[in-house]
Amino acid sequence: MKKILLLSSIALATLTVSCREEFLESAPTETVGDAPVQTKLNGLYLMMINTGTGGTDLDHDDFGQKGYDIYSDLLSQDMALEATNYGWYVNIANMAAQVDFTNTVNYKPWRYYYRVIAGANDVIDGLGGTDNVPASQEDKYAMGQAKALRAYAYFYLMQLYTKGYNPTEAAIPVYKKSQMPAAPKSSQEQVYALIIDDLSKAVEYLEGFDRANKGVIDQGVAKGLLAYTYAAVGQSAQAATLSKDIIANYGYPVTTKAQAVRMAQTPGSTVLSGGGFNDLATPSWMWGFDIAVVNGLDLVSWWGQIDVFTYSYASVGTRKGIDLGLYNSMRADDIRRNQFVVTNPAQNYPGNKFFDPNRVAQGQRQITTDYIYMRVDEFYMLAAESLAKSGQEAEAKTILKNYLANRLTDVSYIDALSGTALQDEIYKNTRLEFWGEGKSYLAFKRNKATVTRGTNHLFFVGQSFPYTDDRVSLKIPQEEILNNPNF
Repeated sequence: MKKILLLSSIALATLTVSCREEFLESAPTETVGDAPVQTKLNGLYLMMINTGTGGTDLDHDDFGQKGYDIYSDLLSQDMALEATNYGWYVNIANMAAQVDFTNTVNYKPWRYYYRVIAGANDVIDGLGGTDNVPASQEDKYAMGQAKALRAYAYFYLMQLYTKGYNPTEAAIPVYKKSQMPAAPKSSQEQVYALIIDDLSKAVEYLEGFDRANKGVIDQGVAKGLLAYTYAAVGQSAQAATLSKDIIANYGYPVTTKAQAVRMAQTPGSTVLSGGGFNDLATPSWMWGFDIAVVNGLDLVSWWGQIDVFTYSYASVGTRKGIDLGLYNSMRADDIRRNQFVVTNPAQNYPGNKFFDPNRVAQGQRQITTDYIYMRVDEFYMLAAESLAKSGQEAEAKTILKNYLANRLTDVSYIDALSGTALQDEIYKNTRLEFWGEGKSYLAFKRNKATVTRGTNHLFFVGQSFPYTDDRVSLKIPQEEILNNPNF
């Protein structure tokens, strides 16, 4: 795979992250106070992949957005920790961390997302402040990206640190400019209002923006984040409209059967090909990061935790598999069954969905396989879900059938579904399609679901967890409570 060195001009200039820096600092260490706006934005994009951005020097689950995608996949119960070697993620899988505000599992995402917010505020302040309308087109593009990044961070904080949408409930502190004093909790309604306003402005400001690469937020990505936000607060009609807009107007084709799974792509053939989810150039990918050697990722990475062909934890047995109840719910003609390698009745791993293309045991030591943040397929499923919730079941079924025709031999069974059964089918297929991509937890929360652990989990086998359970959300960490006098 030919690598384009995304943002590599500043990758080597980034500063190291201290373990005990100011908890809510005014700017991330990857940005410089008087640096040009684009350099500051580049620093924020780099923060999304850098190790240690959650405030630790040694924790091997501290590597930016994809690290918290693993957290959320485990919290959704769809990802099963199948071994305890080396100890990473055990305190999430056994539900100990989620009920202990002193556990660093709660601290790392809190610190990471607030560092993104602080860096975005630094950019926004440099462009005249959150209420300013930039005069130049270049500054509008920069403001759009910064507002989208701030909204992205607040959105994920709301998913992880609340139990679901309750507009009047006190949630998290809000900071809209640099150097603000410690703030009290804002209500969920107030936080989501800021997210929606930021993303709406981002959509406006990013009109006509031709990004250099898919590592940068453009208008389509901003609309995607806004669609997720509307869905999270129950505004299904708005979520459906945006999702259909993304599908129709941004030129991304769906992920094909061959791109979705490594298998025999031709009937009767024994030659396996396809799959991988490892290349930002994949046409259906809307947002991600083109990882190169210069980025310095190795065993401390998402690939190290998930891919058996990368030299790290998954390759030595600390595997994470699909919940077997979810796996067994797949229809016999579903090609996504082939994404997983079942090694015995109680274990599996995604060896035909996520893998280094060389497929040599422990062969990838310096990471060059890419990170995915968003693909267009998400909005087919979100459109179907939102339409079904809005009572537009015929259109929801049409979208669902057309999409699943890329995964199933026979989709005619969908015609008979309606009401709760239709919504449940859409939710299940969202979980199946985006397993391991950090999207199941978002669906779990917005669908107010209850999920039962299958037999390949190490803890609480057969136990059901509703979305409101204390153990499927994180706690505001001890560091915030000690340092914020408003708590």
